[in-house]
Amino acid sequence: MSKEELDLESLEGVGTVTSQKLKDSGVRSVLDLAVRGPSEIAEVTGWDLGKATDLCNRARIKLVEIGKLEKDFVSASDLYKKRQAVERVTTGCKNLDDLLAGGIETQAITEFYGEFGSGKTQLCHTLCVMVQIPRERGGLESNAVYLDTENTFRPERIVGIAESRGLDSETTLQGITVAKAYNSAHQELIISELGEYIETNHIKLVIVDSAVAHYRAEFLGRGTLAERQQRLNRMLHLLLRTAEAHNVAIVFTNQVQSTPDVFFGDPSKPTGGHVVGHTSTYRIYLRKAGKNRIARMVDSPYHPEREVVFVLNEKGVDDPPPETVGRKK
Repeated sequence: MSKEELDLESLEGVGTVTSQKLKDSGVRSVLDLAVRGPSEIAEVTGWDLGKATDLCNRARIKLVEIGKLEKDFVSASDLYKKRQAVERVTTGCKNLDDLLAGGIETQAITEFYGEFGSGKTQLCHTLCVMVQIPRERGGLESNAVYLDTENTFRPERIVGIAESRGLDSETTLQGITVAKAYNSAHQELIISELGEYIETNHIKLVIVDSAVAHYRAEFLGRGTLAERQQRLNRMLHLLLRTAEAHNVAIVFTNQVQSTPDVFFGDPSKPTGGHVVGHTSTYRIYLRKAGKNRIARMVDSPYHPEREVVFVLNEKGVDDPPPETVGRKK
């Protein structure tokens, strides 16, 4: 696909001035335009919503014509064949890969939520290493972006995981780009600029650790709940469209909150409410069980709801030793 085909000015109705406005807001190609919502484009260009909608539709039609996006109507048979070609990144743990039917999928959002110490960040570090290994070993021979909102990324941990798995630590570090988000507005800005960076840096994995932390800290009280959920919804849908348009795997972690009205069972539930739950393609709950960790598939379009056991060690996430507790189902 040539750069000229994706140039904004190749679309009817986009001149030099409009093109510059779009580029200043992070929309630098037809692909970026297609993943944005019409309301956002209207806000950037100063157009009315109808004109902005027409422009987004023209961008989508062009991408369909050049084979970057699927047609509006596709047979289930063709879609099934396409699904067989979806790429997956191994987690480095056979049990977790089995839970996910082969690993973390591209063109989808996978959410891991759990309390502190459940292994969310350790899993993210491991994935940044595993995406770089050869395809025959479960990787994608590609690079990763780690969006850090809680100051949890540690290059020393990457070095330890890489060396434990027989990889060159310096090469592995070079394959990971870290972006620190200092507030929710900064986080949204980074995500809005992901498209161009993905295309130019051979990115196949985007980690957001954690997606909701800034929103939870900045929007306090019921009076701000509507605005928080609206911005969360906008940010997560942009992530989902980015995953589909650029064929990358998106993984984000989420915190939990306690529900005091639960007297039996686990009172922990993920933050972000229904907005986050509906946007995530796959949702996995992580919890501690002594020295082990348990991952449960909570929500998925096709995976069965079940649990598997994994451990945290020098390799990051790994399968438990055979002599310890077996897999739970």
